[in-house]
Formats: sequence, C-alpha cells, structure tokens
Amino acid sequence: MEDEQTSLLKPTYPHYWGYTEEQDYYVQQGISAAASHFTTPRGLTLFTRSWLPHTPSHPRALVFMVHGYGNDISWTFQATPIFLAQNGFASFAIDLEGHGRSQGLKAFVPNVDLVVQDCLSFFNSIKQDPKFRNLPCFLYGESMGGAICLLIHFADPKGFKGAILVAPMCRISDKVRPKWPIPQILTFLARFFPTWAIVPAPDLLYKSVKVDHKKVIADMNPLRYRGKPRLGTVVELLRVTDFVGKRLGDVELPFVVLHGSADVVTDPAVSRELYEEAKSEDKSIKIYDGMMHSLLFGETDENVEIVRNDILQWLNARC
Repeated sequence: MEDEQTSLLKPTYPHYWGYTEEQDYYVQQGISAAASHFTTPRGLTLFTRSWLPHTPSHPRALVFMVHGYGNDISWTFQATPIFLAQNGFASFAIDLEGHGRSQGLKAFVPNVDLVVQDCLSFFNSIKQDPKFRNLPCFLYGESMGGAICLLIHFADPKGFKGAILVAPMCRISDKVRPKWPIPQILTFLARFFPTWAIVPAPDLLYKSVKVDHKKVIADMNPLRYRGKPRLGTVVELLRVTDFVGKRLGDVELPFVVLHGSADVVTDPAVSRELYEEAKSEDKSIKIYDGMMHSLLFGETDENVEIVRNDILQWLNARC
C-alpha cells in the first residue's frame, strides 16, 4: 500500500517513479519525453531532457529552458515543459554545471560565462536538427536562469525570437545585498577557498514556495542542494548580477517578465526596471499580487494556472 508521501508525488512528478512508469506518464499526458547527456566543447557532461508534442506534425516553436540556483530539470521544474508540450511547443532543458545529474561539484558555479556557452552549445545542437530547422526559438529562465537567458541574448543577439523570464535574478536587490565590507571579504576568501560551503543563508525553498504541502514535495527532491552556498558561487553570482543589472538598457529581444509582488528571493522592482529600461519594442510585464518566488509550482493550483496561461497567451501571439 502506498504511503502518503508517495501518493502526493505520483499524480505529477514522474521522476519519482521508475523509467517505465515515467514513460507511461508522459504518454498519458499526450506528449513524448526523453532524457540524454550532452558533452560541451569544454568536455563537461551535462544531463538534458526534452518534452515534445505527441503529434505527427512539427511543433509550433522550440522553447529552451534554464533552471534556477540549486534546482534541476527533473522534479517540479518539468511540470511547465509538460504543459508547453501539451500545447504544441517542444521544450528542451539542461541541468547546469554542478546541478541535478550534470557533472561538477554540487552547486558550485565558478564561471557563469562558461555556463552560458554550455547552454548555447546545447541549444544550437537542437536547432541544427533537420526536424526543427526554421522553427521560432524562445528562451525561458527561472530566477538565476532568467539572468543566464539575458546573458545568452547578449552572446547571441539574433539567436532567439523572445524570452520568458520568471522571477529573474537580474540584480541583487539593495534590500538583501550584503553590505560593505562583506562582499570584499567574500571575494578575498573565494580566491583561496572557492568551494567552501560556508556563506550563511536561509533555505530558499521555504521563502519561495507558498503552499505547505508543496513545500513537502519540493523538499523531497533527491537532487536538491541543501547546503550553504559556496564562496565561489556567491561571488560569481554577485559579479554576474552586477553586470546584468548595468546592462538592462541593452536588452533588445522581445520578452515577458513575470514576478510575484511578495517575492523576497528576487526583487520585483528590478523586473520593473528591466521592463522600463530595455530597448525591446515588444516587452510585457506581469506582477502578480501576493504571489511568491515559485510562480509555476509553489503557488495554489489556481495561481499556477493563471501564470501558465499568461505564458501560453504570450507564446501564441508570437507563433
């Protein structure tokens, strides 16, 4: 007989099951899905997933997805690409270096610029597949993944038709940014001990997920990083968000940015700045009253459906 936790997971989190049951679940959802590995030009082996519409015709567009810090693409994250595949969009995602099933020390991201190149290499390999040539291509990023999507745009300005940015970490808010001399001390220590997991920080899961039973589900993810942030990762994220924050006015691709007004992990005010400063002629912003950081999982099912439908409506209008 199933225990209560297993019964909570089985309706929507196929990664909890064995491989055969997982594939059966995707078939029941009307999509096809696959897991694989991709070796980057620098020799790093990264875990990837794809979610495709289960129809004989071509997908309407390709969506390339980037997860956030400490997360992965196999647990709660994949509910969104399953939804997109059900609506005709082929989605592809990669566990970033040091995350999920990918190679690298857990939650250690020493150089985000290399991560950007990893993503571009994988995404471009998909674009070159004859099945997907000439289809519109979109970026999708959550939290840290939103910042990485903007960096991908800067690296390849014409490579994507638009971006969906969910609670993006475009700049560390002054309200939570460490005060002088803490960043300087962290930078100094990171030169000698970059992998040390000693930076004091609360578990972001409980600041991200609103619904109590969903906190339980998210916490059961066997691939979730539970340790303190590593020195090198913190210093690198401070560097990258400073860089992105100074270049909000250089963003030119079409985008929609979605943020909860009650988000204390990333700042909705910075998303407003992105919307106001970006050069993009086609740009939209959605600020959801009272919603927290995990818009596409941690909210009530009704709220998750609102955000999903806003994303779908935005994609439909551009395909």
